[in-house]
Amino acid sequence: MKLLTAFDIPDSPARVHAPEREQMRVGLVQHRWHPDRNEHQRALAEGVNIAAGEGARLVCLQELTLYPYFAITEDGPGATGVEPEPLPGGPTHEFAAKLAAETQAYVHASLYEVDEDASEALGFNTAIVVTPDGTLAARTRKLHIPATAGYYEDRYFRPGDTGYPVVALDDTRFGFPTCWDQWFHEVARAYALDGAEAIVYPTAIGSEPDHPAFDTEPLWEGVIRANGIANGTFMIVPNRIGTEGPVTFYGSSFISDPYGRVLVQAPRQEPAVLVADLDLDQRRDWLDLFPMLRTRRPETYGPLLEGS
Repeated sequence: MKLLTAFDIPDSPARVHAPEREQMRVGLVQHRWHPDRNEHQRALAEGVNIAAGEGARLVCLQELTLYPYFAITEDGPGATGVEPEPLPGGPTHEFAAKLAAETQAYVHASLYEVDEDASEALGFNTAIVVTPDGTLAARTRKLHIPATAGYYEDRYFRPGDTGYPVVALDDTRFGFPTCWDQWFHEVARAYALDGAEAIVYPTAIGSEPDHPAFDTEPLWEGVIRANGIANGTFMIVPNRIGTEGPVTFYGSSFISDPYGRVLVQAPRQEPAVLVADLDLDQRRDWLDLFPMLRTRRPETYGPLLEGS
């Protein structure tokens, strides 16, 4: 598996004061889905172990970590045979907990969570983080649900109800939304206002079945980096690779800084492990020079709450 690292941190152009924070080393794993469950878990575990071996304190995995991307069909869970899992205690939680205990790193994963209160078959698309002692440190349900060819998630998931929780891991504050959330600047802003320094987006995105010649990768990458700039946040984005039904996922997983610079990026179609050091005081430097959060005018934003 290809290992790509970014340990030489680029200068902080807006820096006035010497850094005060410890750096945070993070990693992510980019991989395809393997039909054989054991092979799939071994492949992901290898990536997590590589990242943790490089000193990553948090290792992030792709959207629907242990699943195929089943939302390629609009037929819904009854037709595909996929079933949501309980949390805590389901297979994804157990998988992440085992890796966290073995590596002594925080492990982030994504799953199809059962909605115990629902009368329908829909569940949640949920991101979690498990600590080395097995604690479920984060549980964030995807808010925005796509409904388009090849990505019929509205047939499987209900909109999340956990809001925008910010979670402290070591000395760093993280947000853990999911995939389609990355297109909405309100999401990054909500996390930033609550002090998130890094936002993780487990992702499953690739070709557009109805527009096969349209490569959306540059737009996808650009909007995430732009949201990082507008909010002074690091962005950690593990995507998947491979072809599943009508969709070819375009990988290109990356980690960017508050200036929008890509620190490290994976290829489009190869398994890869990315590990990068985050200079956390870059957020302070950039937002002191460009104080977007302090100069907001929320009293004028009423039209944003009106229906379309």
